[in-house]
Amino acid sequence: MTRLIILCTALLGLAACETIEGAGQDLSNAGQTISQESREVQSGM
Repeated sequence: MTRLIILCTALLGLAACETIEGAGQDLSNAGQTISQESREVQSGM
């Protein structure tokens, strides 16, 4: 059941992108956000 929810969420996210380029930009932005958050956590340790 959890896998189905994750799959549906991922598909909806990809459907929101108008083009493959848009999907690439979304993934890039997500990666940058994760990197920034991890740097903030590391600096707080």
